[in-house]
Amino acid sequence: MMALLFQEHANEPVDITKVIKMLLLHDIVEIDAGDTFVYDVQASQLQEQKELEAAERLFGMLPEDQGEELFTIWREFEQAESPEAKFAKALDRLIPMLLNYHNQGQSWIENKVTETQAIQVNQKIEKGSQVLWDKAKSLIEEAVANGWLKN
Repeated sequence: MMALLFQEHANEPVDITKVIKMLLLHDIVEIDAGDTFVYDVQASQLQEQKELEAAERLFGMLPEDQGEELFTIWREFEQAESPEAKFAKALDRLIPMLLNYHNQGQSWIENKVTETQAIQVNQKIEKGSQVLWDKAKSLIEEAVANGWLKN
């Protein structure tokens, strides 16, 4: 839903159907591979391989033409080079940031996340949407002011 609502804020025109497919495929693979707390550097390094293995297995269950088409879209998302992939990646980062913000920084506080970490992890939002990155930065600043993120 956010993809549809925020489409106008993409840095470049995007095929919104493809963006939605990317987000759904990414989530399916992530569910199978298991999610990783994005601020856990060691776990994040292993996550890429786990997700690739999950994608190969899941898309390999489908008829070859369908599996290859979906695997190609998933890989495009992971490479984050097309306008659609950049925008999808921006949304994928923004959603957990909004969740943290609206639950008074619960997981940021529990995991002692710093302002620098929040900026580093979420800066890829800028590649897909400058407008959404500007909003994300203001949320980070407010989270620091509220004591939810360490500075």
